[in-house]
Formats: sequence, structure tokens, C-alpha cells
Amino acid sequence: MIRLTGQLICANEGQTALVLSHLPEHIRLTRAEPDCISFEVRQSADPLVWDVAEVFSSRAAFEAHQARAAASAWGRATKGIERQYVITED
Repeated sequence: MIRLTGQLICANEGQTALVLSHLPEHIRLTRAEPDCISFEVRQSADPLVWDVAEVFSSRAAFEAHQARAAASAWGRATKGIERQYVITED
């Protein structure tokens, strides 16, 4: 299992608006991936910060997700938003 936890940190309200507009489809597509165990992205008490937690069944599944997400509308729209993630493997 591969677990990613951390935060997506917007610099301003414009970036937050990008996240809000693209996040529902990103969540839907990610949860539909065959080896996605769980995927949560939630706005924290700070409206510029999003808590992220995801679990994939294998490194290959996680890497496939990363590639798909980077090439998606989500990936293009949020490319410049800071991410602070920790990735662990069981």
C-alpha cells in the first residue's frame, strides 16, 4: 500500500477558486481508478489549505494515478499550487 498525506496550500483566493472548480471531477476520476483504496481532499479551517489523504494498493497504482492526474484538467489548473506531502509504503 502507498499512502500520501499532507496539504495543498493555495497562495490566494484565485487558487482556491481553481481548486473548488476542478476538485469534484478530480475526486470522481481518482476514486474510479481500479486500485484506489481511498481518496479524500477537504478544505481545512484555513480556507487556503486543503488536507489530502490517499491510499493506493501498490506503487504501480499510485504512479499511474500521479501520471493521470498530472495530465488532467486538475493537474494543469493546479500545477502552480504548493503541495506538502509525505508518501509512505507498507
